Amino acid sequence: MSAPSQSVLHPAGPDAAIIADFAWVLFIGSAVIFAGVMAVLAMSVWRKPEPVNPRRWIVGAGFVFPVVVLSALLVWSTWRSAELTPQTSKGAMSIGVTAKMWWWEVRYHDPASGREFASANEIRIPVGRPVYLGLTSSDVIHSLWIPALNGKMDTVPGRVTGLTIQADKPGVYRAQCAEYCGEQHARMALHVVAMTPAEFERWLAREAQPAATPAAAPDEQLIERGRAAFLEQRCQACHTVRGVAEESRLGPDLTHIGSRLHIAAGTLRNHRGTLAGWVADPQAIKPGARMPAAADLDGETLHALAAYLEHLK
Repeated sequence: MSAPSQSVLHPAGPDAAIIADFAWVLFIGSAVIFAGVMAVLAMSVWRKPEPVNPRRWIVGAGFVFPVVVLSALLVWSTWRSAELTPQTSKGAMSIGVTAKMWWWEVRYHDPASGREFASANEIRIPVGRPVYLGLTSSDVIHSLWIPALNGKMDTVPGRVTGLTIQADKPGVYRAQCAEYCGEQHARMALHVVAMTPAEFERWLAREAQPAATPAAAPDEQLIERGRAAFLEQRCQACHTVRGVAEESRLGPDLTHIGSRLHIAAGTLRNHRGTLAGWVADPQAIKPGARMPAAADLDGETLHALAAYLEHLK
């Protein structure tokens, strides 16, 4: 996977390209106007005093120039805005996204089996296909912003808003909550992973399945010990592992957490070490997070639990 991209100036989808055009026109236009104003200022300072007709400057620079420039921008921006993708689920793949303090629940619908399943803090989409994100919130107003794929859209409790995204090429595109929502607003990220259609279909089929049982491997016993620790510590009170633990939606679904690129809503790269550190003391990494520390776990059990979570792919 490529390094995550989070820049409106490097669009990877059709709508993002239109928004980037707006940005460049404003950047370049404002720079030209600023340069013109500075040139007039320099002329007024360094040239010899000459009779000036103030009415000409007031009418020309204060009225005619702004009207012409702003009218041209209005016509151009209206024309370009009409080319933005309509925010509708018709003809597009639909994914449900629920913003929570401070992470993202992502729900897919498997068209083959008709089953719905959940993931967290990561959206996987096929390249070249519009995807409609149905957005809502379970607590306060958040805002989803994927700069490389589209603009911002608020998530509002009790309402569903929509955002259509499309990636033109495979890659990882970073998203961010863009509405201040509390203590860990800055660490409420989400990654969009764009895959080829064939890769996406294979991933979707695997993701719809329950958690895999440990296969014969050198660390099979360690993984089994971690699975037992998961149940003994009542982690299933907040987290779902399909096929292992009953469904709970208080915390992220962990059925295939080992296949995700990041944990803690984009805060940490996902591997056994970061999983162990997160379980041991989330507050040291993300103060205010709803997950309590596992202060009573010894080192060996913590290592086994992290190995089990890493195994869930």
